[in-house]
Amino acid sequence: MTEIPVNQSRLISLFGQLVSLDSPSYGERAVGDFLAEKLASLGAPPQEDDAASRIGGNCGNLHALLDGEEPLPPLLFCAHMDTVEPSCGKKMLLSEDGTITSDGTTVLGADDAAAIAAILEALTLLRENDLPHRPIELLFTAAEEPYCVGIQAFDFSKLASKEAYVFDLTGEMGAAAIQAPTILSFTVTFSGRAAHAGFAPESGIHAVRAAACAITQIPSGRVADSTVNVGTISGGTANNIVPDSCCFTGEIRSYTDSHAVDLLHQIKQIAQNAAEQFGASVDVQGNRHVTAYQVASDAPVVARYRHACEQLGLNPTLCSTFGGSDNNHLVLHGIQGIVPATAMFQCHTCHEYTTISDLTTAAKLAYSLMTSKE
Repeated sequence: MTEIPVNQSRLISLFGQLVSLDSPSYGERAVGDFLAEKLASLGAPPQEDDAASRIGGNCGNLHALLDGEEPLPPLLFCAHMDTVEPSCGKKMLLSEDGTITSDGTTVLGADDAAAIAAILEALTLLRENDLPHRPIELLFTAAEEPYCVGIQAFDFSKLASKEAYVFDLTGEMGAAAIQAPTILSFTVTFSGRAAHAGFAPESGIHAVRAAACAITQIPSGRVADSTVNVGTISGGTANNIVPDSCCFTGEIRSYTDSHAVDLLHQIKQIAQNAAEQFGASVDVQGNRHVTAYQVASDAPVVARYRHACEQLGLNPTLCSTFGGSDNNHLVLHGIQGIVPATAMFQCHTCHEYTTISDLTTAAKLAYSLMTSKE
């Protein structure tokens, strides 16, 4: 097992500082400013793009390149700056057994502060030890949690790397996702005709009934290698009025992009048939958030990861995830990336936690990948 001199107290302090920063999606300014200062001190001052103005946020994506002495292709390390709600007023509590939690009123923010802290500590070790390394590219994104909005505003032509490690997976250290789904959302809006429900119900066209008819026919839950869910519904104005409008929304996820598109087409057809049955009209809008990918298990980016894990005494475990990440967009733009587990557990809940041991391992993993000669 390779010994890597992670400064554990510095790492935990850094993680605590990141946690203490308010970091809602579209409101990552404090994290961006903190990162800009840290990266500049490490010799990699970042450039911030114009994503903030394009997505309605207050911070853009940060991109930096740390020159290297080794004649090897650059590697990209990516993490996101935002945190799911409740994300403001976060506090880090450290237990005697090394477990780190919030105070229970907010998420901890290990997703993705653990990744940021691990990457920064690895960069600090490189600088402290004056070690030769390959060029290291860095991308810290805004608004990742709401379907990877921030990275979609990034100019991918600025990236020099052809391989990437996106530190953004929950689970035991050593795991890495090499497959993720297409995610499509849909909005279905039925329009009918209002009428008094007591005096002239036959004069109305019941939009809620039309929508309900459609929903009962839409495949739900697991559908082959996909999932379909209707998540919200709203309509009507009063109990004594035949509702003239009803809207429902949902999403589709599939490891097969064409299957996701087919399911969206089925939903459109079901909605149109229901509208015709009730004499209503309907509008169906679909929105693609991420596109499915699968990286070969023997790809160089995976082989390097396996070797780094083995050096640290970790069991490299390749897996599929049904969540999207910035990696979906990197792969879509020709960059082979995988998503390593990064010291985060029970994410997207107020029970989220990490541990000193896992944070330390995450920093060692980042360092091992940065110093790899493969």
